[in-house]
Amino acid sequence: MTSRVAAAIDAANAAGRGAFVGYLPLGFPDLQTSIDAAVALAEAGADILELGPPYSDPVMDGTIIQQATQAALAGGFRLRDTFTAVREISGRVDVPVLVMTYWNPVLQYGVDRYADDLLAAGGAGLITPDITPDAAQEWIDASRRTSLDRIFLAAPTSTDERLDLIVRESTGFVYTVSTMGITGERAQLDAAARTLVGRLRAHGVEHACVGIGISNAEQVAGVLEYADGAIVGTALVRALRDGGVDGLRQAASALAAGTTS
Repeated sequence: MTSRVAAAIDAANAAGRGAFVGYLPLGFPDLQTSIDAAVALAEAGADILELGPPYSDPVMDGTIIQQATQAALAGGFRLRDTFTAVREISGRVDVPVLVMTYWNPVLQYGVDRYADDLLAAGGAGLITPDITPDAAQEWIDASRRTSLDRIFLAAPTSTDERLDLIVRESTGFVYTVSTMGITGERAQLDAAARTLVGRLRAHGVEHACVGIGISNAEQVAGVLEYADGAIVGTALVRALRDGGVDGLRQAASALAAGTTS
């Protein structure tokens, strides 16, 4: 079965542009608004949606995303709400929906059960920032069985041996981290991202999308000079926080304009 995520990137490339991957936390400012926001993000030009269920210990997230996830948890978000949201969003827009989740909630829920419920809800796969392929056999098996995409992270510090494993075991795309440390906006995107994508290409990667630090259309365009997709999170969460769904829609449209520069 072909990857819906890879197909979305290929479709963007065939249209002469790079892919725009947009991240939003689920449950912020409340569950229904987060669903409407994800739909607006897709309608405004995101090729792939990346949804983050809130987690009590978000070790990789910057302040803006941390505050949003804390608000979602305080608002009563439950793990099962992830599948409710994915089901409704998938029913409203024809864009692949990925869940970006820390590994512990998946383990607690049950890896096979999580995969089955995500598939039933119309989800396309998981981005797992805190588990490496060598520790993820149970998830690799479940994703093969369900044809869900499994997206692992590559960092500038990854060894060649690790990159080889990441490229071999990832489907959809490899999530390429441009800077070490937490997410958030960077005035100057790290040259490390360009180098890392080059290393991934040498290891045979089909699709590499760069995230962490992209906050405007110019940076989107810059990343798409060498990567297959640009991942934006913090800038979208800020737009939703400050301007609601309409503010988010405007921000997403502006970012999407960078894919054709």
